[in-house]
Amino acid sequence: MKSNLDESRPIFLQISEMIEENILDGEFHEGDKVPSTNELASFYKINPATAAKGIQVLVDKEIIFKRRGIGMFVNEGAKEKLINERKIQFRDHFIKPMLYEAKRLEMTKEDIIKFFMEEDK
Repeated sequence: MKSNLDESRPIFLQISEMIEENILDGEFHEGDKVPSTNELASFYKINPATAAKGIQVLVDKEIIFKRRGIGMFVNEGAKEKLINERKIQFRDHFIKPMLYEAKRLEMTKEDIIKFFMEEDK
């Protein structure tokens, strides 16, 4: 987990995003226990309610699940769900704006592919 938080963004979102990153990077696998609300609060020196809010985001997205009295665990299929979510975000935040600008510049598909091929070398 990242050792510091960015003050410019909501802390609870950073908590949920860090756990997502750990899942995507293979640090947490399906069935693995994730840090508890109290562990996160202690480590980051934040209010436990803030940590709980970050955890709840992941529970709501069905990325992690609670086992009462035991802890929080990575849900089955969580990594695939996150990958699919990130692909959509990637398309919406990078590909669509790029294609819009390429169209404005009257670029062809071949021009775009050529740029990608040049960057891949």
